[in-house]
Amino acid sequence: MSDSVPERALPRYSVAMLRITELKLPLHHADEELTAAIRNRLRITPRDLVRFSIARRAHDARIKSDIQLVYSVDVTLRNEAPVLARFKKDRHVQPTPNTAYKFVAQAPADYSGPRPVVIGTGPCGLFAGLILAQMGYKPIIVDRGKVVRERTKDTWGLWRRSVLNPESNVQFGEGGAGTFSDGKLYSRIKDPRHLDRKVLIEFVKAGAPPEILTEAHPHIGTFRLVTMVESMRATIEALGGEYRFETRVDGIDVATAADGMRKVRGLHLHTGDYLEAEQVVLAVGHSARDTFAMLHDKGVYLEAKPFSIGVRIEHPQSWIDDARFGPNAGNPILGAADYALSHHAKNGRTAYSFCMCPGGTVVAATSEEGRVATNGMSQYSRNERNANSGLVVGIDPARDYPGDPLAGIALQRHWESRAFVAGGSTYAAPAQLLGDFLAGRASTKLASVVPSYKPGVHMTDLAECLPEFAVTAMREALVQFGREIPGYDHPDAVLTGVETRTSSPLRITRGDDFQSLNTAGLFPAGEGAGYAGGILSAAVDGIKVAEAVARAMSA
Repeated sequence: MSDSVPERALPRYSVAMLRITELKLPLHHADEELTAAIRNRLRITPRDLVRFSIARRAHDARIKSDIQLVYSVDVTLRNEAPVLARFKKDRHVQPTPNTAYKFVAQAPADYSGPRPVVIGTGPCGLFAGLILAQMGYKPIIVDRGKVVRERTKDTWGLWRRSVLNPESNVQFGEGGAGTFSDGKLYSRIKDPRHLDRKVLIEFVKAGAPPEILTEAHPHIGTFRLVTMVESMRATIEALGGEYRFETRVDGIDVATAADGMRKVRGLHLHTGDYLEAEQVVLAVGHSARDTFAMLHDKGVYLEAKPFSIGVRIEHPQSWIDDARFGPNAGNPILGAADYALSHHAKNGRTAYSFCMCPGGTVVAATSEEGRVATNGMSQYSRNERNANSGLVVGIDPARDYPGDPLAGIALQRHWESRAFVAGGSTYAAPAQLLGDFLAGRASTKLASVVPSYKPGVHMTDLAECLPEFAVTAMREALVQFGREIPGYDHPDAVLTGVETRTSSPLRITRGDDFQSLNTAGLFPAGEGAGYAGGILSAAVDGIKVAEAVARAMSA
């Protein structure tokens, strides 16, 4: 949407740009009302306004009968100075920030020096590889899984036939765990360099809808992510990058100097090959449990960190839409409603919604045989029958798994194994009606809500595969959430277990130079290293780590 005067028709005025934020209009406003609102807000004439573009659009649904659209707009004026002077104390009228990305280094055009290695092709590894390639460093990118389309076939093998490939699944393979998710592209990170903008622009170049550049809560969806990942791989290869799929890193070669300094020298691959490497980006994701154990055995500094455990909860999407939007439910501008909920329980635990997927499905997300783990996924349209979200409870090392950096992994495995048995030992997931869960009785049949999990659910008592403290906190939270969203605690809602892969259970600690605290040349990155949560923050971390690698290589 824009309203402008042709550039060639302009007299010799200074053309500059400023940003207006928190500009509110009714949900059903006409296009020309936005133009009028801009002029009224700035107290300018039609002639003063050259053009404008929408930088961001959100909605305020606190009053369901009067939902407002909330805009940030970038405005080009003939003379910006007097307007800025008039609003110099108004934080909602400011110069438009410069969000252009600037590379921190550039390799010579004929660069033939050591090639950095990136382990993992999830959002973090993908952007680390892309930035290194764009700077001319021709990275080698290795991934234990398959290219994204082959990986998709293997993932469907679990969902449709209960056949798990431990090296190619929701967690492992090109695109990482984010490929089979809602594709959310927003986070709580605040970056003065606007690296998140760089991520969104690269996604649009790779085929994402341009709307992700302006929507307050953008998302992509699994099918679009598949083609985008392929496009970005082609870009990296065209810039001299090299991919090695179905290549697992089984060992890291570390040299220790006389002064005790540890330094990466290379990688041992499961094929028996040895890959020399002086700079290694470790972007392995939160489920590379065998890699974490290998790093621990090699003396790389690790520490346990908090994560969460719980279930996925499903309601018909229409229930959530009605509860959140009232008479405006179904409006295409608003789309499928989401929510974010949190409750501090009497037992000292916090239960909260996690990775909410409007109009999506619950998916099998295990990567190990004999275990069940769940996650949520949506397509771009978000038009499936149910809404689903994690309903999880925070846990912490000091209280729940002290004494060993790998103890959180053991805890995850314990409850995933219990869930496998409770589900019938077939990769079906244990499930329970919300009413039965609150009453403390096993479920024997479904009611009005049809669960979406494939390869299927087995009705049981979820208390058998969750810690007691989590069950207690979740029961208390469900009642509270029902007060906040009418119908949320409906007895027919379905709980499916277990959700254990909310984040990495450990951190591969790094210093200010982004290198491991005790192993130079190793750059822990992204969600698996404990420095991100979700597609956008992982991608931004990948950019930061790539920059750190470039600085180290050019030092």
